[in-house]
Amino acid sequence: MSRLRKTIMLLSITGFIIFFTPIKTFSQGPPDPNCDPLDPLCPIDGGVTLLLAVGVGLGAKKAFKNSDSN
Repeated sequence: MSRLRKTIMLLSITGFIIFFTPIKTFSQGPPDPNCDPLDPLCPIDGGVTLLLAVGVGLGAKKAFKNSDSN
């Protein structure tokens, strides 16, 4: 596969994951506006989803790179 085709495939997979992953997930209900960030009862930030998507993208990139060398 050409480099351009791999890049397009990687971006498509990453975009698909980000599009179908909810931006904000609250396991404890809606956030409290007066919530202290150091309080363990505060919900997890929505940035965790973005970090997971980036991790999947990097893993896919490494998998494509290693498959070419074999």
